[in-house]
Amino acid sequence: MILLTGASGTVGMALLPLLLEAGHDVRALVRDPRGLGRHRVEVQIALGDLARLGDLHLQRQAFRGADTVIHLAAAIRDEPHARVEELNGLATARLLRAAERAGVERFVFFSALGAMEFERTRFFRAKALAEHAVARSPLATTIFAPSIVYDPADRWVRLMRRLALLPVLPISGSGRAAYQPIWAADVARCVIASLEREDEHARYELAGPEVLTYDEIALTVARAAGRERPLIHVPLGLVHLALVALRRVFGEAVFATWEEAELMEVPMTTPRGTADAESLGVTPAAVREVLEGA
Repeated sequence: MILLTGASGTVGMALLPLLLEAGHDVRALVRDPRGLGRHRVEVQIALGDLARLGDLHLQRQAFRGADTVIHLAAAIRDEPHARVEELNGLATARLLRAAERAGVERFVFFSALGAMEFERTRFFRAKALAEHAVARSPLATTIFAPSIVYDPADRWVRLMRRLALLPVLPISGSGRAAYQPIWAADVARCVIASLEREDEHARYELAGPEVLTYDEIALTVARAAGRERPLIHVPLGLVHLALVALRRVFGEAVFATWEEAELMEVPMTTPRGTADAESLGVTPAAVREVLEGA
């Protein structure tokens, strides 16, 4: 039995069908089963979220019979009941300790390229602390540290397409931070391949075949949608003021938060390029190829 968190997220929606096709029994820890779409009738459900992982009843429900945990769930913005640090750092530690007590054999964790304890953003600092905890666990562990993970249907790509409807395409900050975007379907195939290995401790840095700046990613999304647009860079100070004000007005419905905008100033690249993905038998696709084929 695999306990899967984040099953309704970008990677989770690509991974869940592959797990089921491979014959795995899956229990999804979800806040709302409707987010699983048609797959909600093919999996067991544990109702809960990252902020409730300290609940012993939820732990018993989630871990019953589980031998593997795949922890995808993460948060890039504060939620009403918990902050980014708790949702990414403390929640991972609680899940890990519960897995150890429950006799789980393998713990698969998603960190992020660039996650360091002294990074500028709270998300990366929390991910770094969580990754250190997983690496020190007595369980067999697999850590994935991807660059930006995208899918043609994900919220971020959809937002970029909407912005491309404007006469100019607004970019927060300098737009110069570099990334190696990797398609969620390729990431999911890497996870499936890793489950067939018996490594006690493994870490993979997942990256696509191109190094693209934020500017270049935005232009690629716009062109794939059939729109050529000039870019306009919005100073971070103005972005901060605007997004903080919008969140006060619209709450959780706001289209983006300051924490999310700040992430686009942090490079996420690896000198290993696509080597780790290829070692798992996956050749990542280029962004334009994926978007134009959608």
